[in-house]
Formats: sequence, structure tokens, C-alpha cells
Amino acid sequence: MKPSAIKLFALGAALISTAALATDVKVVIPYYSAATEPFFKKMEAGYEKANPGVDIKLEIVNWDNLYDKLTTDIAGGTAPDISIIGTRWLTDFVKNDIVEPLDGYMSASVKNGFIDAFLEPGKLQGKIYGLPVAASARAMYYNKDVLAKAGVKNPPKSWTELQSACKKIVAAKIKDTYCFGLQGKEVETDAYWYYALWSYGGNIVVNGKSGVNSAAGIKAANLYKSLIDNKYTQPGVTGYSRENVQDLFKQGRLGFVITAPFLIGQITKEAPKLNYGITAIPKGTKSATYGVTDSIALFKTSKVKKEAFDFMAYVLDAKQHIEFTKNEGFLPIAKGEASDPYFANNAQLKIFTGMLPVAKFAPNIADWEKVADATSRALQSIYLGQKDVKTALNAAASEANQVIK
Repeated sequence: MKPSAIKLFALGAALISTAALATDVKVVIPYYSAATEPFFKKMEAGYEKANPGVDIKLEIVNWDNLYDKLTTDIAGGTAPDISIIGTRWLTDFVKNDIVEPLDGYMSASVKNGFIDAFLEPGKLQGKIYGLPVAASARAMYYNKDVLAKAGVKNPPKSWTELQSACKKIVAAKIKDTYCFGLQGKEVETDAYWYYALWSYGGNIVVNGKSGVNSAAGIKAANLYKSLIDNKYTQPGVTGYSRENVQDLFKQGRLGFVITAPFLIGQITKEAPKLNYGITAIPKGTKSATYGVTDSIALFKTSKVKKEAFDFMAYVLDAKQHIEFTKNEGFLPIAKGEASDPYFANNAQLKIFTGMLPVAKFAPNIADWEKVADATSRALQSIYLGQKDVKTALNAAASEANQVIK
């Protein structure tokens, strides 16, 4: 064999050997926005450069398909090593011994770097099963121009004040404009109603049973139905997802909409001339907001747990993760992010962070999605006038109780 051929053979053998020794880490990431994949591709490249023996295998999945995909892969024995998940899914995954407790992998500096309010939802049975990767709360956006045309001087602080503002906005007959954007379709239809439920002192689960048909729940549902009946909302609310309602607001066609901080970035890019403000969610008898986290979880079946957790920690390091938080329009999950001037000096984001002390999170119960779905279907039947409030909420509570017990 010629020397050149020997060299080529040796090089080829070395490449094959290196490939064989590479450690693959399968990572599933949900799609948040057009910024999601570029960020994680950057994380992949940076981590692989620092760890040449590891090959990160990224898969980007639509949020609406993520839960079904993961449960299918788990059942088929092809679960990822790590994945971003809705924190509310952790109870199911822990109950079924699908995810690994993370305490043994974490150094004190990693654990202490998180904001406590966002680390708590990932704790179950005294152990940490999910680390926060994305966090948000909810507040109410308002269109200053719409309010001015209707003679509404200040954004409403209570539901009663909101109804009064809506009456003026409808009377002003502003073309193609509605007062209150109400979601009635797809993910978080139930959450949009929890704002009112919580503000009237209710809870999703009370003493181990559903609280959706409580006095507070009935009052909250009657409130939303009255907004529909008085034409204070956009018509056909059950045809509007969260994104659809946000689009109406960006088009300048709504007086008010309740949503997350990521709408700020969307407005900056898509509707920079929109004259808007942000305020707290209206009070019933108390203040409340919806606190939401998504978590990164490590799967029990992973054969590369150390490498998978190391990549997780790399992504969540505040020096890098802040780019994800800014690009996606979330609240900081780490103390190192929160101290950055972008967040510390942002008056709009302070509205959201100021509501964290009254934030409510989805309860940690198994099969939570079934409970949320039962509530959403009940609300849709109320909004469509197919069932009265008590009948619909009693049915949802009964269905939820079968799951909760």
C-alpha cells in the first residue's frame, strides 16, 4: 500500500472511531417564535465546540403537538434525553416515573441562580424535576387612542370599571373596533377565564375538588358572558385563539386584551406606531394574575444523563439564556438576568414582575390537561349560549373531579 493510501486509511479509521465514540444527546425544543431555532442552534454549536465528544441532536416541535409527541415517543421507547415541557405536565411524568430528579446533578451555584418564584413550580415531593427555561405572568394591555376616542381617561382597575369603559367604547362607534378581546379557542381558553375566577377569590382546586363551579367561578363566567351579550367583545369569541386576539390588538381594533409580556416585542416589530399601555388585570375582590413556567426535564430512560444535564445547565446559564429571554419576550428566570438593565429599567416589564406576588400557577395534579380541557369546553358552551353557566360549570367540575380523585 502506498504511503498516501496508508495516511488516508488511517485518517478514515480515525474519523470512524471518533464518530463511533461521539455521545449523542437528543433534545426536543418547542417552537416559540422565529427566534427559537437560531438560539438553540447557537447553543448547540457553542456546547459542541467546548465538548467535542458530544453531539447535540436538536428537534424543534410545534407546541400544540409537543405533549402528544412526547407521550408517543415515551410509549415507543424513543423518548429524548431532555426536553422543554409545560411545567404543568411534570406531575404526570413524575407519577409515571418518566423524569429524573435533578437535585443530584445540580451544584449550589446553579440552584441558587434561579429566581425562587419560578423554581418552585418544578418541585414535587420535595425534589426538583424541572428547571425553569421560560416564565411569564399576565397583565392587561390597553389602546390609548381607543380609550381617548371613547372619553375613557384611565385604564380600569376593576371589572366594574372595565364594563363602564366598554359601554363608552361601544357608544363611540369606532369602526371595526371592539372593547375587550376574549379568547375562546385552543390552548389557554381556560386560563383566560381564570383571571376573573382568581380575582373573585376562587381557585381551580379547593380542598381536593374542582372549584370551577364555586360562587366565584359562576360570577366569573357570568361576567364574561355579559361582556359577550353586551357586544363588548369581538363577535364569535370561540373562533379566536390567543394569537388571533393578540392580532386584533396589534391591528388597533381592541381597547383591551390580557396576555403575556411577549406581546411587547411583537408590537415593536409588527405595529411600532401602536399607542398602548400596560396595566394590572382588573380586580374583582382581589388582585391576581396567571404565572406560567416552562421547564427543562431530564428523562429517566436517557443513557447520557450527565451530558444531557450539562447541556441543560449550559443553556440556562444567565450569560447565555438572557438572549433567549429577550428574544422570546419572557420574564427573567435567573437572578443574573433580572439585574440586567434591559429588565431592571423596563417600566413595561415591571408591571408583570410587580404582579408576581399575587401570581397563581396551574395546580400540580395528574392529568391536568384533561381538567383544563373540560373547563375550556364548558366555557365554550357558555359563550355560544348552548348551556347556562351553572349547568356547564357543574358538568366541568364533575368531569374534573373524576380526574382529580
